[in-house]
Amino acid sequence: MNLASTDFELFDIAPRFALDRAALDARWRALQGEVHPDRFAAEGAAAQRVAMQWAVRVNEAYQRLKDPVKRAAYLCELNGAPIEAENNTAMPAAFLMQQMEWREALDDAATLAQVEALADEVSSHGKSALATLQATLDERHDYAAAAQQVRALMFSERFAHDIDKRLEALGQ
Repeated sequence: MNLASTDFELFDIAPRFALDRAALDARWRALQGEVHPDRFAAEGAAAQRVAMQWAVRVNEAYQRLKDPVKRAAYLCELNGAPIEAENNTAMPAAFLMQQMEWREALDDAATLAQVEALADEVSSHGKSALATLQATLDERHDYAAAAQQVRALMFSERFAHDIDKRLEALGQ
């Protein structure tokens, strides 16, 4: 193993958006078994420090690969299209209108049923957006377009979090 390997190389999987989550989880467990610092207890502090670096690297890669939005952002960055969400917030007008409509709907929602209906709509939109993102990355290899889709998904995820907070406040 090489610390400079990409996450995909580290996990020995193809650099694609679509992946087998069960295989990813199994590979993570195997890697953790190989690099866990306890396995190196008899080899001294230096070996344990190196093992700890590896364990951290494996865990970071796993967290990035198991999350679809993080995985997509990582693929974009590997292919020269960094997300730069903090510097690039430009979005298509239709997307911004959708976000405004959702915000207004959340502000106006007076009942648990209304908030749940909005949560379902946002969830459905997210699933559709992920399917579109998969095609953009794995079929068209259009990383610039995918970067914009990732930024939009990040907005939607933040809004979904706001919905979750509202559901908690309503006792759900």
